[in-house]
Amino acid sequence: MKQNIIPAIRLTLFCAVFFSGLYTLSVLGIAQLAPNQAKGSIVTINGKNQHINVAQEFTENKYFWPRPSAVDYNAAGSGGSNKGPNNPEYLAEVKARIDTFLLKNPTVERSEVPSELVTASGSGLDPHISVQGAKVQVERIAKARNLNKQEVLSILAGNTEKPFLGMLGTEKINVLKLNIELDKLK
Repeated sequence: MKQNIIPAIRLTLFCAVFFSGLYTLSVLGIAQLAPNQAKGSIVTINGKNQHINVAQEFTENKYFWPRPSAVDYNAAGSGGSNKGPNNPEYLAEVKARIDTFLLKNPTVERSEVPSELVTASGSGLDPHISVQGAKVQVERIAKARNLNKQEVLSILAGNTEKPFLGMLGTEKINVLKLNIELDKLK
């Protein structure tokens, strides 16, 4: 028994030192080589720091709207609603989101509303929407900003992120970056 306990204690101590100390410090050291020292992509807007990789809430008609968030866009704790697709409370919430979207975007038909604009992502913090999710909002934004629809579509095209390596994933748009570009038009 003694021949098994001593190696087990040694292994436990080695793992404790390695994983809580050496490994952690090595990962931190590698992170310091990353852009912005692995603190995320931060942009300052009106004196307030915003993270490009975390969804931000936009509700004004002059902005593109992101996906809804089950955590109220609070990056301190991500998460979904954990309600199933047949949950009556969840269905009522999605219906209310659709009705609000259609009220603010009267030229859009109910069948044209992408699901991402009325359902929260798994983390509640997804900063991206699809190109279609942005295009259905163009008329509202052009009207609210007194812009030509083509101007808004041009900004949209300039902010479309292509799939990784040209084939992995889909085209997507970072809502915060897109809204920053819209604000630069002033």
